[in-house]
Amino acid sequence: MADAATLSKEEQALIDALEKLNVVSLNNVVKYMETTYGISAAPAAVAVAAGGGAAAEPVEEKSTYDIELTEAGGQKIAVIKAVREVTALGLSEAKAKVDTAPQVIKQGVPKAEAEEAKKKLEAAGAKVTLK
Repeated sequence: MADAATLSKEEQALIDALEKLNVVSLNNVVKYMETTYGISAAPAAVAVAAGGGAAAEPVEEKSTYDIELTEAGGQKIAVIKAVREVTALGLSEAKAKVDTAPQVIKQGVPKAEAEEAKKKLEAAGAKVTLK
């Protein structure tokens, strides 16, 4: 955005006039500009916020995950066994989880344990998502 010292007299007059408007009037001006000129202030503000935040701070990695059985696959019996091993559920509970996929089978699991469970379930033929 232009610095206040580099604005022309017309631009500065416009800024002064906008500063004197109340919130309702300013909102009307913004809506008029959006409809008349096809512009919107929202995407620019989002882009600036997203760009600035990403550069300033790295994204924190999650420490706990939910293990979701997305699809049982073709080897249902092997998947039921893997679900029992990962969750310590009984046979009927594990079968019910597999039959009603997609479903979260375990919540709040540390990353290492979630990765290991995902490997076991995928080896049995299931499709798994860590959330």
